Amino acid sequence: MGFLLSKSMDANFKKQQEFMLHNARLQMERQIVMQNQMRERQMAMQVAWSREFLKYYGTFFTLATVGLTVGAIKRRKPFLLAPIVPLGFIMAYQVDSAYGTFIYRVRGEAESIMTSDHDRLDLPHGTPTFESIEKARRARSNLASFLEK
Repeated sequence: MGFLLSKSMDANFKKQQEFMLHNARLQMERQIVMQNQMRERQMAMQVAWSREFLKYYGTFFTLATVGLTVGAIKRRKPFLLAPIVPLGFIMAYQVDSAYGTFIYRVRGEAESIMTSDHDRLDLPHGTPTFESIEKARRARSNLASFLEK
């Protein structure tokens, strides 16, 4: 009789473990999907910001270029065209980040860093562990209780 009860409990325990594992896997998959969607939204906002900034900077660059060119021609001083060069580099950067391949090159460089220079990504004191987080939490809790007294 005890053997049958034990066998039934073991079967239920295994089913419960499988159910918990399945739920944990589903929760992890949902977490990954959610984090990826948040990352995509942040990247979309960054690209949208670059495109919006380009509109304003493009207007400034155009007005500055026209004004400097007209001033250089009227005053016969070609050195007035000099600011167009650095402004042009900034304009090229903004166009590339808003509509060009900038994001792909940055992603490629990030992948390269992750594979070949992974040691640069290490956190000070290593990756946080449950024990280190609990230690800090207890220390804060003890400090808070000490300050209340």
